[in-house]
Amino acid sequence: MAKQLDPAWKIPEHVAIIMDGNGRWAKRRGLPRNMGHRQGGKAVEAICEDAYHLGIKYLTVYAFSTENWSRPQDEIAALMNLLRSYMKDCVRQAEKNKMRVKIIGDISKLDEDLQESIRNLVEKSKNNDGLCFQIALNYGGRDELLRAIQGICQDVKNEALEIEDISQNLIAAYLDTADVPDPDLLIRTSGEQRISNFLLWQLAYTEFYFPDVLWPDFTKDDLIDAIAYYNTRERRYGGVINV
Repeated sequence: MAKQLDPAWKIPEHVAIIMDGNGRWAKRRGLPRNMGHRQGGKAVEAICEDAYHLGIKYLTVYAFSTENWSRPQDEIAALMNLLRSYMKDCVRQAEKNKMRVKIIGDISKLDEDLQESIRNLVEKSKNNDGLCFQIALNYGGRDELLRAIQGICQDVKNEALEIEDISQNLIAAYLDTADVPDPDLLIRTSGEQRISNFLLWQLAYTEFYFPDVLWPDFTKDDLIDAIAYYNTRERRYGGVINV
């Protein structure tokens, strides 16, 4: 029997996911790693739709990190080809579900045809009012902070900013996620318990959930379990809850 939300639960506005376990999923089945990534892509499509229907407004997934370039070249090539296919499918999914797609990370390092597909997807979906779906591509939290600092320094140099103008809000405005609220809940699948250079600034007060399920097996029921866990947490933001 499918799991249901408790009407009393608070739904996290923004959920971020580190989609871990594609390779292990394939290995357990005697399949090439690339098949795990392909199955993981199908799980992304399903979870986007599930998240929207459950009332989540923002979903961010870690698709390819700045550190993933160190993987074997054949795996990187397969991932890029899978990404090309996914970008085309995502255009249809975005149109069907009124999903707005954003990309965070430095896409200038990707092949030009892939950059063009990304720009096309973002442009076609920019006015949609459904789920805001952020895909982290060639993304690293430290790289994002570095680029933000460089942007601020350049604007100070150009006299567009004063040093005294620099605040937490201003730094946030220079990040890739400038117009998106910080995640309420981070899910990392496969049981690993680290954030791997993901959203370092934005996760300051996020709740973390680490299920053992491998990403290709992650379903709507697992997402509901994550929301249930989120509702057991007291979000204090450094303050004290009155007893």
